[in-house]
Amino acid sequence: MFHSSYIEISKSALQNNINFLKQQVGPNVTFSSVIKGNAYGHGIEVFGPLAQACGIDHFSVFSADEAQRLQDALPRPATIMIMGYIDNPELEWAIEHDIEFFVFEPDRLIEAAKAAAKIGKPARVHIELETGMNRTGFSPSELDHLKTILLKYSQHLVLQGLCTHFAGAESFQNHERVMAQQQSFEAQRKALEESGLVPKQTHTACSAAMMGYQDTHMDMVRVGIMQYGFWPSPEVYSQYVSRQKNRTDPLQRLINWKSRIMSLKQVPQGEFVGYGSSFQAPRDMVMAVVPVGYAWGYSRSLSNQGQVLIQGHQAGVVGIVNMNVMMVDVTDIPNVQKDDEVVLLGKQGSQSISVASFSELSSQLNYELLTRLPLNIPRVVVA
Repeated sequence: MFHSSYIEISKSALQNNINFLKQQVGPNVTFSSVIKGNAYGHGIEVFGPLAQACGIDHFSVFSADEAQRLQDALPRPATIMIMGYIDNPELEWAIEHDIEFFVFEPDRLIEAAKAAAKIGKPARVHIELETGMNRTGFSPSELDHLKTILLKYSQHLVLQGLCTHFAGAESFQNHERVMAQQQSFEAQRKALEESGLVPKQTHTACSAAMMGYQDTHMDMVRVGIMQYGFWPSPEVYSQYVSRQKNRTDPLQRLINWKSRIMSLKQVPQGEFVGYGSSFQAPRDMVMAVVPVGYAWGYSRSLSNQGQVLIQGHQAGVVGIVNMNVMMVDVTDIPNVQKDDEVVLLGKQGSQSISVASFSELSSQLNYELLTRLPLNIPRVVVA
């Protein structure tokens, strides 16, 4: 192994999660697997083919770059939809390769039509509507201009979808805002359809909206964090389990991040460990040097706070997390040896280190921590 750590991705856990999520929406709603942010840190090149093997044939990415990476990785054709960044020079490539994409600006829509005309193949566009997120999307005041463009270039544009994104469906405090967004979306959709502009698909739901707002299921749901085994928020999880007789979590985490002990160090009582003086040994101690640091996504804010698993025991990070290594207290773990497995995230025996515990200690969101796992950590599929 030429890497200091690696990430295991569980196929059985993914299949479990996909089965559960598809049950929530039924067979007539398209399930789009959201794999932006390098598949939430799980790795596009590994996760894409794995998801396809688990029955997924529609994927949502953020950019043309991610779309190209996914298309190159998939063993067979699938629908790929770009939800965010695609520049004008990339439009011809997307159209030529049957990549669908969001459009949220008049100029981009016109450029897409021109690119489609140039290569003689229609662009399959998803028109994003501004409903209250105030990020991207055609605003209601632009609706007439949007209609004009779509009708003028109808020969070169396929209105594949009409969509929006909810601003905080994971929290009940945003309920009124979400409801207002739904109403805005429906009003704008009606106005477009009255002009003969009927989309093939309508879609608004992310993971949180899918679980909390059944009316948002429409023709397709865009599922991100939940397919990886994480709930969008404690509120969404609590709302779900409160309705169930079986209160156990139906989702399974896919990810296990592992390394090995690089070296063992005897530290006498009173000595400081690592840079500075943040940790002084209160007794004679044994430290394990683990070849993972903040350059590999293990946050420096976990210095003197983080936990790892070694031989089924929790072991605390001591001293400052370095760029490439960290020190772990293994004094009370019997027979610890160089090359012993170290679990940074995931399970070992009956113990586990959760992303939530990482997040609480480092003040990072689940999403942030996962997507910060570097691209060059190998991802491997396990059962």
